[in-house]
Amino acid sequence: MSKKVSDIKTVVRPFPYRIHLSKPHMGIRELEYVEEAFKSNWLSTVGPHLEALESEFQRLIGLPAVALSSGTAALHLAYKLLGVGSGDEVITATLTFAASCNPICYEGARPVFIDAEPCTWNIDPELLAEELERRARINRLPKAVSIVHLFGQSADIDAIMQACRKYDIPLIEDAAESLGAFYKGRHPGTFGQVGVYSFNGNKVITGTTGGMLVSPRKEFVEKARFWSTQARDPDPLGVRNYVHSELGYNYRLSNVLAGIVRGQLEVLEERVSQRRAVFDRYRRAFEDLEGITPQPEANFGRPEDLRSGNTRHSRWLSCFLIDEKKFGISASDLIRLLDRVNVESRPVWRPMHTQPLYSGCECVRGSVAEDLNRRGVCLPSSSCLTEEEQEFIIETIRAAHYAAVPHRKDRTTFTAPMRRST
Repeated sequence: MSKKVSDIKTVVRPFPYRIHLSKPHMGIRELEYVEEAFKSNWLSTVGPHLEALESEFQRLIGLPAVALSSGTAALHLAYKLLGVGSGDEVITATLTFAASCNPICYEGARPVFIDAEPCTWNIDPELLAEELERRARINRLPKAVSIVHLFGQSADIDAIMQACRKYDIPLIEDAAESLGAFYKGRHPGTFGQVGVYSFNGNKVITGTTGGMLVSPRKEFVEKARFWSTQARDPDPLGVRNYVHSELGYNYRLSNVLAGIVRGQLEVLEERVSQRRAVFDRYRRAFEDLEGITPQPEANFGRPEDLRSGNTRHSRWLSCFLIDEKKFGISASDLIRLLDRVNVESRPVWRPMHTQPLYSGCECVRGSVAEDLNRRGVCLPSSSCLTEEEQEFIIETIRAAHYAAVPHRKDRTTFTAPMRRST
């Protein structure tokens, strides 16, 4: 029988500072690029770092790219590019962060949510195919499908693309959490009509903020660039008189922040490797514990891709599921215990169909997403997480388990581990 936090007497020895979930990891080149921007006085939303970043990102991804102020801004423009507007419906994942579906509403459209699948935690392609077939019969196909590659794990893109192609439905990929992942040798975000990435402060690489929009259609990228700089038309008089025929936005990334992202982009592979190493240490440390299992790394039917690295989870966040009966305490109680010893952790995203904001929206099933949210825990995953910090987290979780399961160790007192002396 599982215990509640209140049932476990605690001897709390918190870590001397807060261990955050996912914090920025800066190197040397970032500061050099920023200083270069200051020295040259390119401190606006134009400049050489912006141009260089877009070129470097295009070489990495293989598609034309435009740098924007955030991943959310990029998603907003993605929906505009596909003509999503008032009264339209967009099918999207329910298990995600609100920022991935809020831009649907910016244009007056309405999200329709689809449940997750257990093997990837992403949108279930079978449910998507069934829903599109049902909607085709009643002449109510969505304007677009938008998928999210969650926590660094790619969705099952081939199956999703097959369902979309059958009805000629455009696909948007929200790859904000998955830069550095691979799906059968390609970057998630490069398969649909538009892909979006984020450089928010907690991502694998960061510019403190920022995002990128990519597309195989160069005219989409140029249109997004136009909208992102307040949609200024060419002046027929040639005197830079501001002329506007379309609604625009202040969505362009600054040259200074582009310099930070350039420095981060140079170490992307290293940062992914470091985050994957953090996850592997957790996985090995919990192998002998009942009731705690990691988010799977899907091979999409081709194990050789997983072995070669052609299919890769970036492990932006190290996520685990807690079986309360076997582990002894619930996921939410574990999160509260970690918080008491100065460790930040979070649940897996709360499904959008359970959010008050979207309570009136349609959702196809939802039980898998609800279960993942109820049992999921995201542990500190920073690429700069020290071994001492991670050992503290691991030993805390192990101690909490044994304190809550008396038949394993006859004790009911949770004692947080002592720090090693430095």
